[in-house]
Parts: sequence; C-alpha cells; structure tokens
Amino acid sequence: MAAYTVFATATMGLESVVAKEIKALGFENIEVENGRVRFQADEFGIARANLWLRTAARVKILVGEFDAFTFDELFENTKALPWGDWLPKDAAFPVLGRSVKSKLFSISDCQAIVKKAVVEKMKQQYPVSWFEETGAEYRLEIALHKDHAEITLDTSGEALHKRGYRTMQNIAPLKETLAAAMLSLANWKPDMPLHDPFCGSGTIPIEAAMIAQNIAPGVNRSFAFEGWEWFTNQAHKQALVEAEDLADYDAAFDITASDIDHKMVELTRHNAMEAGFPDQIYIKQMHALDFSSSSPRGVLIGNPPYGERMNEKEEVEELYRSLGEKMKHYPHWSTYILTSHEKFELLYGKSATKRRKLYNGNMKTQFYQFWGERMPRQNG
Repeated sequence: MAAYTVFATATMGLESVVAKEIKALGFENIEVENGRVRFQADEFGIARANLWLRTAARVKILVGEFDAFTFDELFENTKALPWGDWLPKDAAFPVLGRSVKSKLFSISDCQAIVKKAVVEKMKQQYPVSWFEETGAEYRLEIALHKDHAEITLDTSGEALHKRGYRTMQNIAPLKETLAAAMLSLANWKPDMPLHDPFCGSGTIPIEAAMIAQNIAPGVNRSFAFEGWEWFTNQAHKQALVEAEDLADYDAAFDITASDIDHKMVELTRHNAMEAGFPDQIYIKQMHALDFSSSSPRGVLIGNPPYGERMNEKEEVEELYRSLGEKMKHYPHWSTYILTSHEKFELLYGKSATKRRKLYNGNMKTQFYQFWGERMPRQNG
C-alpha cells in the first residue's frame, strides 16, 4: 500500500495528547505542529487512526503543498496536482479554506480558485464539460499560512468526536474528544475507581468505560473514506477486525456518575445504553457534595458549572469551596476539574499540582489537577 503524509488535527492545547496516542498506535515519523500532528500512514493506518484516535478532531491526507503569493500561482500549482488519482468523475468535492498571515487573505476567492483549478485538471482526465458531483464526498481544504499553501483531503467525514452513542445531549455538552483528553491528562487507569459528580450527558464516564474495555471510539460510526473508489475496502475491514479482537468487553471497572439534575441523569443513562454500557456505569441523581466512597484511592473528575451567569456566580463559588472541603476527607484521591473560573484554586482552598489551558468549544478554560497523596507502603 502507498504511504501518505497524514495530519491528525487537534484542538489547541491537545497536540501532545494526540501525538501520544499516535505513537501508541505504532506510527512513526511523528511531528507535533500547531493544531495538528503529522505522521505517515498507508490506507490501513488511516482506517486505524480514524477508528482509534480518542482525542483528535479529524484525519486528513496531504494532497499537495507549495508556496503561493498570487492567485495565478495558487491556480497553476493546484492544477498541477494529480487530481484524477484522487477524485472520480462523479465526486462531490466541496472546498473549505482558511488563510493566516498570507497575501492571499480572501478565503472565498482561494476556495473558488482551487475549485476551478481542480475542475480544469479533471476535464483533462474525464471527457466531460460539467461535473454533476452526485457521488461520494471528497472534502478538500486549502490552508494558507505565511504564503505556504497546503491542500488536504478529509478522510473522517463528520468530526471524530461524533462517536455515535450520544443521541441525546444537554445544551452545552462536553465534546467526547475533550473528555478523553481529560482522562488521558489525569493518567487514569481502569483499575482505579472514577467518579464524575457533574455528569451532564455522561461523556466522561462513557469515554472512561470505553478506555477500560479498550473499545475503539470510532467502531460504531462511518467515515468519508468508506465511499471512496480508490480506498481499499479491505483496509477498513482489517482495521475493524483488529478493533474487535482487541476489545475486552468483559473487563470490569468501577466508574460512577452523578448529577443534581434528574434530566441529566436520564441523559447519561440513555447515552450509556447507546454506548453499550446499560448497567456497568453506576449512575445516580445526587448533589456533588453527597459523594462518598469506601475506596482509599481514586479519581474524581468533572466539568462543573462555571458561574458565567451573574445569578449563578455565588452559588457556583460556594460549590467550589465546599468541594475543596469535601475532598480533604479523601487525601489519596486525585481531583481533576475543568473550569473557566479564574479564582478556582483560591475558592477550592488549594494550589493545583498542575494546570493546563484547554478550550471547551471556544471558551478558554483551565484543567486543574490536584494529585492525591501517596498511599502508605504496606509493611512486609
């Protein structure tokens, strides 16, 4: 199989987390860049990356790259690429675009020129004057950065956070990719109890359960490459067989979730059922401060209310204070909280062991990490 230069795109701040995943999958020549990770993969590797990457946004193939200071250069260099190798006669090929610090700053013009150049090249390959675009979608993107152009082909289709299990959600759900990244940054292992006291639509506990049973996050969804004429169906089938062989559906875990809102509890139960965990995740309606555990160690992780609205601010700040007091009774538990509140540590009553800037949608947040105390060694 041919090898391709591939980009796994990432939300700002998660590039190293995505790179860690890519390395664990066995890929080589990995380069971490702003907003993405570059690596080499054949068709089987592209299928595996789409199936297994928990924290990446999309997987794209680099079709071509070149410098472009003028629209003529953009047109001619795009036209020079072997589009007949990538696109069949009936391909639907929308062109997205972005431009940063480049002379060609009009995104709509860049999109139109790339589209025209591809059409002109395809006319040389196929004896037609008009392309109906009634076939499978091959979504292209022209990205310009400091006058350097890259044209990529999106292999994923829908963004990778859409696993297929969250058929119902709350107003501002945590993306599955961000939830998986939080679990990775928390270094949570399936042999440790985990509790989410602000479960919302259940994203964190469901992602944790999938990790615990080594279930590929993309196993129950489709990808754009499945409809492509040149992409070998056997590569995807082989990747699916591998994913099924590696899953451990009998692996036990101690994952619990709760929310004060009974509607959120029902959402979590529904989505857990859709994800294949009808009764393995213990879900309960209760206040976060009613949390209790007989386990001497574990992980409490959550995405609580941020107090963005004025009428909620005092209530949320009191919640943060009380949570800090509560976790003093669990010194060997580690606590991980995602919030945009700038005074969280002061309210919680403790400085974080580590904190990391992450983006929850367009909102800048901090992921506060409070590591639990080491358990005393057993004599003998």
